[in-house]
Amino acid sequence: MMMARKQDVRIPTYNISVVGLSGTEKEKGQCGIGKSCLCNRFVRPSADEFHLDHTSVLSTSDFGGRVVNNDHFLYWGEVVRSLEDCIECKMHVVEQTEFIDDQTFQPHRSTALQPYIKRAAATKLASAEKLMYFCTDQLGLEQDFEQKQMPDGKLLVDGFLLCIDVSRGMNRNFDDQLKFVSNLYNQLAKTKKPIVVVLTKCDEGVERYIRDAHTFALSKKNLQVVETSARSNVNIDLAFSTLVQLIDKSRGKTKIIPYFEALKQQSQQIAAAKDKYEWLVSRIVKNHNETWSNVSRKMQSSPEYQDYVYLEGMQKAKKLFLQHVHRLKQEHIERRRKMYLAMLPQVFEALIPDLDEIDHLSCIKVKKLLETKPDFLKWFIVLEETPWDATSHIDNMENERIPFDLMETQPAEQLYEAHLEKLRNERKRAEMRRAFKENLETSPFITPGKPWEEARSFIMNEDFYMWLEESIYMDIYSKHQKQIIEKAKEEFQELLLEYSELFYELELDAKPSKEKMGVIQDVLGEEQRFKALQKLQAERDALILKHIHFVYHPMKETCPSCLVCVDSKIEHLISSRFIRPSERNQKNLLSDSNIDRINLVILGKDGLARELANEIRALCTNDDKYVIEGKMYELSLRPIEGNVRLPVNSFQTPTFQPHGCLCLYNSKESLSYVVESIEKSRESTIGRRDNHLVRLPLTLILVNKRGDTSGETLHSLIQQGQQIASKLQCVFLDPASAGIGYVKSLLLA
Repeated sequence: MMMARKQDVRIPTYNISVVGLSGTEKEKGQCGIGKSCLCNRFVRPSADEFHLDHTSVLSTSDFGGRVVNNDHFLYWGEVVRSLEDCIECKMHVVEQTEFIDDQTFQPHRSTALQPYIKRAAATKLASAEKLMYFCTDQLGLEQDFEQKQMPDGKLLVDGFLLCIDVSRGMNRNFDDQLKFVSNLYNQLAKTKKPIVVVLTKCDEGVERYIRDAHTFALSKKNLQVVETSARSNVNIDLAFSTLVQLIDKSRGKTKIIPYFEALKQQSQQIAAAKDKYEWLVSRIVKNHNETWSNVSRKMQSSPEYQDYVYLEGMQKAKKLFLQHVHRLKQEHIERRRKMYLAMLPQVFEALIPDLDEIDHLSCIKVKKLLETKPDFLKWFIVLEETPWDATSHIDNMENERIPFDLMETQPAEQLYEAHLEKLRNERKRAEMRRAFKENLETSPFITPGKPWEEARSFIMNEDFYMWLEESIYMDIYSKHQKQIIEKAKEEFQELLLEYSELFYELELDAKPSKEKMGVIQDVLGEEQRFKALQKLQAERDALILKHIHFVYHPMKETCPSCLVCVDSKIEHLISSRFIRPSERNQKNLLSDSNIDRINLVILGKDGLARELANEIRALCTNDDKYVIEGKMYELSLRPIEGNVRLPVNSFQTPTFQPHGCLCLYNSKESLSYVVESIEKSRESTIGRRDNHLVRLPLTLILVNKRGDTSGETLHSLIQQGQQIASKLQCVFLDPASAGIGYVKSLLLA
């Protein structure tokens, strides 16, 4: 890289002349031998400052300009480099050439009238105010480029780089070139200056030419040879440093690296720089809409960017950026495409679920059919420009509808065919299910309770296995078994009712002996309805026992009809007619923090109501105040023991609105009184606006009456009370002796 520095006497300076075959097209062929490219790559090595085209055919005005300055040599400028021994040195580079007139195609006339071979061997060069050369475009436009003069207008040459083109040059004979170079070398040797042979264009080198060039160098006092390629930037610095070492013997000897080894090193360096640059681009560029101008500005200070641009140039860096952006765009499009294709099966299910409608339609005809569907625009969008992936629609992230032209692609057609196949398979599987069910219903081998393992061989065929898994058939079989078992049980229940006389002579506890069960089975054994449950003997015996229990204890809980029992239906009808609050609502009503007064009805026969009312009042203060859980309440009690239809025994009066009712019983008669009173009270409010009594919270309480000689057991009264509480949908309290603790628990309830 060129570095502009002030003159420093401590830095050694070397003047190097680059020479080689030059002249008209007749002498050198249609292209040069690469001297200018060699100088260009050494003086300005960055890729963007390297130019392949350096013409030697000039107009008279360009030849007379300050860059060429009527000379047949170019001043390429000065370079400061640290060579292999790490000691800096300054090099001035000139190129000896021969400029051709673009009119006569003969060499331009200059102040030096000598032939090229003699001029090229000159060690004293002088040209006043001669400017440094950059490229062909500079000629005639010198003011647009940096203007740097050859120092003092003169140079003393310290050594020569003798160039030999080893490529297959157009209209050039290599042997003629080698003959020219041999004559040139003889002239250079007279100067006693160091000479290094430089093989140019080795990236296009011919093996024989390279071999002959090495042979030539060996024959000339064992000249050192450096194989180079300016285009690939291989061994360029090595050529100049080798010559500097010959000029200045104090410097360490330079190791000459063969071309292909050096090319490998250069390629590895470029590959590493490329990897780092691509990593940088992938880290910075996440969106396919990024522009090069914006991204290159962001990367300008990054060493990864600088190194790659230096080695490969801005255009290649931009190309890699564009490739990355294109890849991002394709990935984005592919994600959108996958999303659309993933939606298509759902769209087909929604718009064309009927196989009969599309069974024989091609994809083209289905497209027309889809457009007629009412929900077409819910799923699809018709774009003015197509295909969709070449339009701005790819960036319309808010619109997830499927571009309709996607239906013209092969993946969409395949999905449509898959949808058709799915519908056909579903139809076939449904047919298989129906056929299997019909097999089950018509087969005489399928009886209630028969295991699948026994039934499979009778009902399965190869067609069934082709379309459905065995687990599905097992599920269908299980459901069928459930149906025929229920039906068999119902028919067996009818059979038991028909033979009711078999069960009349059992013991009161309704537990038949083994002998009696044997008699029952013998009598029923010939009946087909009995045989139908042959594989379910345990369940059949359970049905017999349940029937016997029902005969001797006819209740809705033991009724064989279960939910369709008439008693259950009547109870459900009554409960739906009267809406009952839940137990939780009952408690909340009494414990509402806003209620400071509690009005209680105490319902009970034969003095039960008055006795409990007196015990509650005994727990209150003189002004009927009662403390419950730290809160003071005013209690108002209304004991009722007579006919509730009479005004004197009414639950509510103009001055008494009950909040709840305590229902007391200690016998079957007192329980009947409670039930009748509640029903009468509710009936009296049906149809009235103030139907408060229908929702009145109730608590049913069994109390022990002292001296009770009714003979009814406590267990029987509890059972009856629980049944009534369930019917009335109210709270039931277990029996306890009347006392202070019991009364408090009642009020808390």
